[in-house]
Amino acid sequence: MAVVASAPGKVLMAGGYLVLERPNAGIVLSTNARFYAILKPLYDPLESDSLAVEWMDLKVNSPQMSRETTYKMSLKDFTLQCSRQVMLYKFESRNPFVEYAVQYSIAAAYATLEKNKRNKLLKLLSQGMDITILGCNDFYSYRNQIEARGLPLVPESLATLQPFTSITFNAEESNVENCKPEVAKTGLGSSAAMTTAVVAALLNYLGVVDLPHYSTNQKNDGSLDLDLVHMIAQTAHCIAQGKVGSGFDVSSAVYGSHRYVRFSPNVISSAQGAVDTTQLDEVIGDVLKGKWDHERTNFSLPPLMNLILGEPGSGGSSTPSMVGAVKKWQKSDPQKSKDTWNKLSEANSALEAQFNLLSKLAADNWDSYKAVITGCSMLKSEKWMEQFSEAAHVEIVKALLGARGAMLKIRFHMRQMGDAAGIPIEPESQTRLLDVTMDTEGVLLGGVPGAGGFDAVFAITLSDSSTNLTKIWSSHNVLAMLVREDPHGVSIESDDPRAK
Repeated sequence: MAVVASAPGKVLMAGGYLVLERPNAGIVLSTNARFYAILKPLYDPLESDSLAVEWMDLKVNSPQMSRETTYKMSLKDFTLQCSRQVMLYKFESRNPFVEYAVQYSIAAAYATLEKNKRNKLLKLLSQGMDITILGCNDFYSYRNQIEARGLPLVPESLATLQPFTSITFNAEESNVENCKPEVAKTGLGSSAAMTTAVVAALLNYLGVVDLPHYSTNQKNDGSLDLDLVHMIAQTAHCIAQGKVGSGFDVSSAVYGSHRYVRFSPNVISSAQGAVDTTQLDEVIGDVLKGKWDHERTNFSLPPLMNLILGEPGSGGSSTPSMVGAVKKWQKSDPQKSKDTWNKLSEANSALEAQFNLLSKLAADNWDSYKAVITGCSMLKSEKWMEQFSEAAHVEIVKALLGARGAMLKIRFHMRQMGDAAGIPIEPESQTRLLDVTMDTEGVLLGGVPGAGGFDAVFAITLSDSSTNLTKIWSSHNVLAMLVREDPHGVSIESDDPRAK
C-alpha cells in the first residue's frame, strides 16, 4: 500500500528580491528535477478494532545521505521523539523539514477528517510509517566527481551517474566534531521540493486529499486538494527554516510553473506563535482557515523554447545574507531603492508580457511561429530581423527581441541593486559569461536565477540550439546541467522511481 509522491525543483527566472514583498510578482519555472517521498506502513494492520493507540513508530530513510532515523510520535500532542539514528557522518543530522512535514500533515488529518473517519485514520497510524526520501541528481553538484574522473564538462557526463547517486559532503574544513558540512547544491530549492513531496505523500496516504497522478498531457493546478498541500507545505517549510520567506519555491513545487505573488506572512502566525497549551491540530486548523492571499497566474515557457542551467563551479552564494544586504540598503536609501525596484518591476512585467504574447502567437499561427523559431535558432540575435519580411513573421521576431530587451534591463537593474547593496547579484564573472551566452546562436536570453550570485546561470534557447550553448559553456568551464522546464507540480507516481 505504498504511496509515492513527487514535487519539482524550481528556477526563479524573474522577480529575485522583489518577490519577497507584495504585490510584486515572480516568474517561477518548475523543472524535471523532482524529489520523491515513498511512504509505506511499517507493520501489518492490527486485527482488533479497539484502537487505543497513543504512539506511532516512524522511520525516515535518506539513502543518498546514508542516513536513517527512527522516531516515536505521540498521537496526543504530535511531538516527535528521536529514538535512533544511523548515519555515516558524525554531525547532528535530524531533518527539521521532514519532521515538521510529518507533524503538520498528521495534525491536518485530525483537523480535517470527520469523526467517523477517525477509526480508519488511527488504524493507518497504528501501522507506523516508513518514509524514504530521494532527490534527483540535479539538486546536487557532482561537478567535482566528474572532474575527478577526467570526464568533460558536458551534460553527457552527468548522464553517466547512477540515478539518486550518494551525496558527497564538503568536508574539507570539518575537522571539528559535530560541525555540519554543507552539501553542495545547485539552487533548485531542494528543501521546498522535499517538504512538498513528504506532505503530499502523507496527506494522500491518510485520505485527506486525492492528488492527481503525474500525466504528461495535463497540468493540474486548480484543485482544493493542491491548495491544502500548499498550505501545509508552506507552513512546515517556514517553521523548519525559522523564517517566513516568499514561498515561491514551495508554490512551484505544488502547482508547477506560474507567476507568483506571495502570501501575507501573518497567515501562519498561529503556527509561529504556537504554545504548548494549544493542540497542534487546532493550530493547523487555524492555518487552514486563514486568509491565504497569494496569487497564482498561469505561466510557462512558449513552445519550442528550452530552459538550460549552467553550473560555473565558483562556489555557492548565501541567499539569506544577500537578502539581508538588500533590505539594509532599502532602509538606508529608500528613494533610490524604490526607484530601482519600480524599474525592475516594469522590466519583469515586460518580460512576462512578451512571453505571453509569444505563446499566443504560437497558438494563433503555428506554422509561422515554428518557421521563425527554427530560423532564429541557427543565428545570433542581431541577424534575426533581416531573415523575415512577412508581417506575421516580423511580429514574432519583434516579440523575441522584446523579451531579450526586457531581460537586458532586468540584468542592468539587478547589477545596480547589487552595487548599491554591496553584494555580487550579478558578479563580473557571471556578467562576462552571460554576455557570451546571449551572443550565442539560438540563445534568446540569459540571467542569474533567483537572488543571483555565483550559484548558477540560466538561458532560454530556441528549438534545437542548446548544443551550441553547452559547448561554449564547457569551453568557459561551465557545466550545463540536465535540468529542463517541466510545468507539472506535485503528483502521485505509479511506481518507486528506482524501479524505472
